[in-house]
Amino acid sequence: MASEKILKEKKKIVSEIVEKLKSSESVIIFQYQGMTVEDLSTLRKSLREVDAEVDVYKNTLLKRATDELNINIDSFLEGPNAILFGKTLLEPIKILAEYAKKNDKLDIKVGVISGNIADVSVIQEYASIPSREGLLTMLAGGMMQYIRDLAIGLNLYAEQKEGKE
Repeated sequence: MASEKILKEKKKIVSEIVEKLKSSESVIIFQYQGMTVEDLSTLRKSLREVDAEVDVYKNTLLKRATDELNINIDSFLEGPNAILFGKTLLEPIKILAEYAKKNDKLDIKVGVISGNIADVSVIQEYASIPSREGLLTMLAGGMMQYIRDLAIGLNLYAEQKEGKE
């Protein structure tokens, strides 16, 4: 039987996982088996820049934490898994999905996005959304078209009025 010290340590880890799950907008579970330490370090560094982190926990401890929050991802908790905890929604998902395209050893299994379970296809949809700057550029471009049309219309109207007088 496990000692009291070990049980306390495990309970502490489970409560840590629960807090991270609660405070994260995006949580992605992925398999990293076969990746080099350098590859994983590079991924962690790029994720840290967008206020996200990657941790590795025992599946049994992760299962206890998800059970506590009524999140059922038990079927995905097989083999060595890493967990991405992102404070924001899109940036960590985009980085992980882009990294998965370059590295065939990284296999995204499931995600919990804003408290809802998301399969790989949903995660890929989120990854395909343009960045905030890209969306703002698209918005500005769309607005410029209306302003351009208005300017052309006003110019034609002014020329028409000048011709009649």
